[in-house]
Amino acid sequence: MSRVVVDVVLKPEISDPQGQAVLGALGRLGHDGITSVRQGKHFVLEVDGTPDEAELQQIAETLLANPVIEDVELHLTTD
Repeated sequence: MSRVVVDVVLKPEISDPQGQAVLGALGRLGHDGITSVRQGKHFVLEVDGTPDEAELQQIAETLLANPVIEDVELHLTTD
């Protein structure tokens, strides 16, 4: 069984109001060293056999993310 982690984050040029809200809260809590926050989504897929990276990339870009505004990172691990 293989585990695939898919991280989806907004592209840098896309405004991230949730990230800005968290950044503001961190400042109010005294964490002034944090200069940027980007929120995103985290998916963990368990795959039978050897994962097909091209297929997983297609799944991530068509179902898990909107490639117009979001970037996708795949992290493959085997247990």
